[in-house]
Amino acid sequence: MNTDISFNDFERVDIRVGTIIEVKDFLKAKKPAYQLVIDFGDLGIKKSSAQITVLYKKEELLNRQILAVVNFPPKQIANFISECLVVGAVSSHEVILLKPEHRVNNGAQVL
Repeated sequence: MNTDISFNDFERVDIRVGTIIEVKDFLKAKKPAYQLVIDFGDLGIKKSSAQITVLYKKEELLNRQILAVVNFPPKQIANFISECLVVGAVSSHEVILLKPEHRVNNGAQVL
């Protein structure tokens, strides 16, 4: 899929840095997933469901900085409300999380 968008379209996507502060198995998800609680600094705490169980152990995710889209409407997945979308690159059908090269403040905007 390669559809051109304007720069104004891109500016509407709010991608922020957050730190994962809690990770739980998401037993009611159709596909294996974790429930993540993410600290976005001044934006507050948000939850997300992430299908990243193949490449990441819960212990590896705790305190890890990630990138997430924070301005999607909440989405119900089974009995869980996902409030943001963690960003990753897909390789061999698995999601590889994107993160800042250096530690930055939670809530920092990706431009």
